[in-house]
Amino acid sequence: MQAMQRRAFLAAGSAALFTAAAPRAWAAFPDKPIKLIVPWAAGGSTDAIARAMAQRMSQTIGSSVIVDNRPGAAGQIGTEAAAKAAPDGYTLSIVELPHAIAPAVTMRLPYDLLRDFTPVTMIGTSPLVFFAGMDDDSRDFKTFIKTAASRPMPPAIAHSGAGTVSHLAAELLASRTKIKFNMVPYRGSAPALTDVAAGTVAGHFATLASGSSLVGGNRIRPLLVTSAQRVNIPGLKDVPGLAESGLKGLEIDQWWAMVAPATTPLEVIERLRREAIAALDHPSVKERMAVLGVQLKGSTTGELRAFMRAEAERWQKVAHDIGLQPQ
Repeated sequence: MQAMQRRAFLAAGSAALFTAAAPRAWAAFPDKPIKLIVPWAAGGSTDAIARAMAQRMSQTIGSSVIVDNRPGAAGQIGTEAAAKAAPDGYTLSIVELPHAIAPAVTMRLPYDLLRDFTPVTMIGTSPLVFFAGMDDDSRDFKTFIKTAASRPMPPAIAHSGAGTVSHLAAELLASRTKIKFNMVPYRGSAPALTDVAAGTVAGHFATLASGSSLVGGNRIRPLLVTSAQRVNIPGLKDVPGLAESGLKGLEIDQWWAMVAPATTPLEVIERLRREAIAALDHPSVKERMAVLGVQLKGSTTGELRAFMRAEAERWQKVAHDIGLQPQ
């Protein structure tokens, strides 16, 4: 009996010691560099957003935040690596709108956006922009649509590959306007917009960051933003939204968020969230995001989880409605 009592006493003491020590252990976080995985190549808008966040967070969190580009397989390689990383707060990842679309258009994903990640915070959003060439038929969006509807052979719309957001946006445009556009796949927005400027294709949906240099060179023009109203973003303030263009059901926001592997301790998640929110509020980050056309929008972890679930459900329905089968 005494031996049993002694073992029980020691077990209780060990549990109390662990409980008392746990908060102090996490209070020391971070004590080594944090990796921020970007599942795309360096140089794109997502990479620029991640680097702006990482640079500022490195100055305040007490450790380096290092951007780790892991491109390949339409974002699957980097995202899978993030999902399988140790849930200790030392690996973060950027996820965005294509991650919500992927389950609807991809047969077998090596990760589950909602199951394998713990949300940290939303970073920001940016409406898509419909870019067209500089010809008279593209003076404004209504003229573009009127001309397209009158032609026996509808114009070509470029997209960045089957199942991408630019493809689904183009299909939604065709559905809402009742025009059967010729959909032409490209290897990304850069070559697509180059051909829009050359007149090879009539238009392309992309972010402002993708088209800003060609707009600045008067080679393409933005005709429409995929938000209900005009947006207060430099370079887009004079571009009409959906309501004044006579469209409904085409609201699309590109978005970016920060996540961590599932089961990362909530104390660590909250520390990371506070640091990320503070970074979003810093003038240097605001300035960089404004150049990229990103409207900053932090969130709680619960808000981000609900948002990602709603986005996944929405794009599942869109893919079904336009007859897009997972591949």
